[in-house]
Amino acid sequence: MHIPVKPLAKYPFWLRPFFWNQQRRYGAVLDPGLLWGRAPKLFAAVAILYGVLDRRSSPLDPVLRSLVTVRVSQVNWCAFCVDINTMTLASRTGSMDKVQALENWAQSDLFDISERLALEYAEAMTYSDRQVTDDLMQRLKSVFDDDTIVELTGLVAFQNLSSKFNSALDVPAQGFCKQP
Repeated sequence: MHIPVKPLAKYPFWLRPFFWNQQRRYGAVLDPGLLWGRAPKLFAAVAILYGVLDRRSSPLDPVLRSLVTVRVSQVNWCAFCVDINTMTLASRTGSMDKVQALENWAQSDLFDISERLALEYAEAMTYSDRQVTDDLMQRLKSVFDDDTIVELTGLVAFQNLSSKFNSALDVPAQGFCKQP
């Protein structure tokens, strides 16, 4: 990594419950959390935003959320994000089929219309040479209501923030999902 993490004792006491929760949930404190923790208020804001986007009551299906986060991570070359989000996607789908087809999702019949539209939208928001067209927005509106589109937009924007942060700082995978 380009920036080293600090020993846990060097972080503010009020961040330690976040790290404890990561240790409990993932079996390790996450390197990105330790990097964000160097700016504690920024870490707290990012953690709260992530919690809101990944809540159980989200209008976005959990599998769709995971598909989008893995795809944005792939596009942004974030090894850590691909690793941890692939683990979540595999857990949510119960298989590796969609994981293995995701880089070429447009040529696969594994994805339903809502997943295809969400992935197309995620790529339009992520690739710098693409844009969200009126046609794409109309197709999104044929499947999702306005509030769900706003939530999807927030999720894609957040994953771009997260994966670009991790990619720029060269955060490695932590071994959560070892693909064959």
